[in-house]
Amino acid sequence: MKLAFLAASAVTLSSVVTLAHGQDLIVNSYGGPYEQIIQEAIIKPFEEQYGVRVIYDAVGSSQQDYAKIKATNGRPGFDVVVMTASQSLEGCREGLLEPMSAETVPNLAHLNPAISAVAGPCGAVHEIQYLSLLYRTDKLAEAPTSWKDLFNEELADRIILPTFANIMAAYLTQVMSSVHGGDLNHNIDPGFEAMARLAAQAVGFEQASAILESYIADGRVWAMPFWDGRAQLLVDSGAPVDYILPEEGSVPLIATLNVPAGADNKELALQFVNFFLEKTSQESWVQSYKVGSARPDIEVTDEARARKITTQADLDALLLPDLDALSANLADWGMRWEREVVPAAR
Repeated sequence: MKLAFLAASAVTLSSVVTLAHGQDLIVNSYGGPYEQIIQEAIIKPFEEQYGVRVIYDAVGSSQQDYAKIKATNGRPGFDVVVMTASQSLEGCREGLLEPMSAETVPNLAHLNPAISAVAGPCGAVHEIQYLSLLYRTDKLAEAPTSWKDLFNEELADRIILPTFANIMAAYLTQVMSSVHGGDLNHNIDPGFEAMARLAAQAVGFEQASAILESYIADGRVWAMPFWDGRAQLLVDSGAPVDYILPEEGSVPLIATLNVPAGADNKELALQFVNFFLEKTSQESWVQSYKVGSARPDIEVTDEARARKITTQADLDALLLPDLDALSANLADWGMRWEREVVPAAR
């Protein structure tokens, strides 16, 4: 689905950027609730402030969008795209994405440098989710506090796990490795040993997040790993669930704004990226989409601050992965998952 809005006249974006008559910005991202939220929280304010109109392209997943960027050698037909830090790194290495700096996108200077480093020079981190522990409040005698609580006897046959095709599985293995004396990338054996034990507690494996969610929503399982953004939406729906950032910390899912190297409206695209990273824009995005921010100076409600990554202390507590190492290990880890984790399931 595409929402098209055509510019009617020439406008001045800033003291240094003047647009020609009829110039449009094409932003590619997700549909559904995401589209509604980004329209209200980001796109409409951007249009009003700069006097331009945006064509919103909600076609394709981030993987499909990046495949299109590769197939067209950096000229996919859109100017800004929402992807993940892993895709941002790969696209930057291949010269398919535009590098960004504080000179071209001034608000990059306000982002946590460690988080920005994970995404590389072509990705502007506009949101952070973390792998949370989601649980049924009406089934567990006590709320969990640790990843180790997933191994409690009361959760036997009450856990669902992702398949390795869902990146959540690799992140959970890394977290479990860190919790049990290993690390995120090199000493991963403790993670696989822990996941094999956890699989013995599980009812099975599912790939799609929507299907994973259905298991806890209808009470078939009582606890599971899940991204905090989707977990919050489930809480808001009124389901008897809650979620935590376990005391040992967690691995973030880092989302980026990217500009294809061959974008037609590169200057305007960079203006849009900078606008999305503005303090007020990040505050609106965190409150509306219920995710975290790499900008630690934002001011949000106490509820959002308690649940989301919004402060320097929150950012410092994250377990930051080496995404290049993860990419290099992913195929081998997938085969190991099939050999060691899947057969251990009940």
